[in-house]
Amino acid sequence: MNFLEHVAKARVLAPAGIPVPRAVLCRTPEEAQAAFAEIGPCMVKAQVPTGKRGKAGGIKPANSAEEARGVAERILGMRIDDHAVGSVLLEEQARIAREFYAAVLLDTAGRCPLVLFSTEGGMDIEEVAATRPDALRRHRIDPEAGFDKAAAHALLSGLDLAGAEDQIAGILAALYATSVRVDAELIEINPLAVLADGRAVALDCKLTLDDSAAFRQADLAGEAAEEPMTDLEREGAANGLKFIQLDGDVGVLANGAGLTMTTMDVISHCGGRPANFLEIGGEAYTKSEAALKLVLSNPGVKSLVVNFCGAFARTDVMAEGVVTAWKRLAPDIPVFFSIHGTGEDEAVRLVRDGLGQEPFDLMEDAVQAAVEAAHAATRSTASGGAAR
Repeated sequence: MNFLEHVAKARVLAPAGIPVPRAVLCRTPEEAQAAFAEIGPCMVKAQVPTGKRGKAGGIKPANSAEEARGVAERILGMRIDDHAVGSVLLEEQARIAREFYAAVLLDTAGRCPLVLFSTEGGMDIEEVAATRPDALRRHRIDPEAGFDKAAAHALLSGLDLAGAEDQIAGILAALYATSVRVDAELIEINPLAVLADGRAVALDCKLTLDDSAAFRQADLAGEAAEEPMTDLEREGAANGLKFIQLDGDVGVLANGAGLTMTTMDVISHCGGRPANFLEIGGEAYTKSEAALKLVLSNPGVKSLVVNFCGAFARTDVMAEGVVTAWKRLAPDIPVFFSIHGTGEDEAVRLVRDGLGQEPFDLMEDAVQAAVEAAHAATRSTASGGAAR
């Protein structure tokens, strides 16, 4: 779950005691003009769940009410990284003396939380991290030991922090504590600014929460930013299915996210292009018809690979759902099966008897056959043959 800047600041940073600027959220140019009376000279900031807003023209200053209205009018309706701008944040202008970078994220390699800090914050932090990784200080956290202000001071030791070391150490400690409290995968402050008056203030915040923790963070999860979705992805969500539409031509239906991603990788390895991510593990196997319809509704799909590997989930139950759905939908598209694990003998029989298809012994062979079928269909269409 990704969150807009104004939610991250008001719902996460401010309650943790991390200073943020005065700001007003506006959804129309008229609201921006009226908000100027409260905020004064301000920055008008596009509210979208992505970075690089400044470089895209989504952050501009305004020094009068009329200018605030005009800037808001230009920014509202922009598209930034495929996100439509539906609101702007009017935030008081800050006299910045120094810009730093601070973040707490999950280090998947180290399997622990990680605190990052750099004295070189701002719009080019990605380039700094890529070209001069030593400019980022890192502290991997033992969750049992935690990360307090003393640990933050140790991380910051020797850095020139414009006299704000104690403030920044407190902010880092609070940032870690709140990341644990809200089940954050990432909380990033960039820039964490020291102002001309010596105050350390979070001028921006990027927040990502663990989807699996939504039940624990129900109030906050309800304010997550809406992600851009295709019509088919929205249909999948309405059916309780995680469907991601891609621009390939080999459809994928598998059980379990890991197996689905592996199948997609093998398609690419074999020279093909996966058309989607969709897994029907867990209770999703009861939605075989909806899942199959989603995959086949993607206009680019020219072949389909069905890959089931059962441990606790029974492959015969999943196969029965797909076979029944296939008969009902009657698609005119080549399909290739790979089935292994619990219930595989019955599953193979169901596919053989119900669809006249012989599942492949190896997943790689099923995938290769699907890729070749997609290529053949593309060649046929290009040469004037009938499309499916």
